[in-house]
Amino acid sequence: MSLIVMENVGKIYQTGAVSLIALDNVSVSIDQGEFLSIMGPSGSGKSTLMNILGCLDVPSSGKYFLDGDDVSGLDRNQQAKIRGQKIGFVFQGFNLLPRISAVQNVELPLIYGGNPISSRRKHALKALELVGLAERSTHLPSQLSGGQQQRVAIARALVNDPGIILADEPTGNLDSKTSNEIMSVFRLLNKEHRITFIMVTHDPEVAQVTDRIIHIRDGKIAGDQFRNISDISSNCFKGL
Repeated sequence: MSLIVMENVGKIYQTGAVSLIALDNVSVSIDQGEFLSIMGPSGSGKSTLMNILGCLDVPSSGKYFLDGDDVSGLDRNQQAKIRGQKIGFVFQGFNLLPRISAVQNVELPLIYGGNPISSRRKHALKALELVGLAERSTHLPSQLSGGQQQRVAIARALVNDPGIILADEPTGNLDSKTSNEIMSVFRLLNKEHRITFIMVTHDPEVAQVTDRIIHIRDGKIAGDQFRNISDISSNCFKGL
């Protein structure tokens, strides 16, 4: 059974008398452990697709099954519960709180989830270790490079042990060398921990690191390209 199944999903935004079709009859399935990217021009619907995948929004029509459960019509509280249990998010902006340390930033989802104090630090340090940043756990964001800040953001996304990581332009604020390092972190986590990575990107070079590329245009799936792991450049593993 696929981890994610979308069946004829549509999303319409209503602005006064104007209806904007953001997604138009989208059907897609994603298996556990895939590493894929979503590409498309501005206004293509890729961000709307990401929001629905991440249970940040619900479709206007069609069905969305996540881990076998129909999550198409959940209310906000139910969506938040699903996100806390199954999904981690990484964004272009690192969204770190500037006055607290790296490990305290990573602990934030655990605080919001009501986890006991006794276990929060242990889980946060483990997540930082997974991204190779345990030795910087007490540093403030201002004391970290852009790549290190993004690693802290990845650790924060990992701290609840989600099965899925959704990344929205995760290398958009980084230079090419640091982008390679971050993609190497994603690849390693995907390969060794079977975490499903779904990434929105405008960068064809970044997309070429992933095993599958879904192209979206005018709210429709315009292409779905599966790639052999042997075709992927070894450059994506530099920097670890």
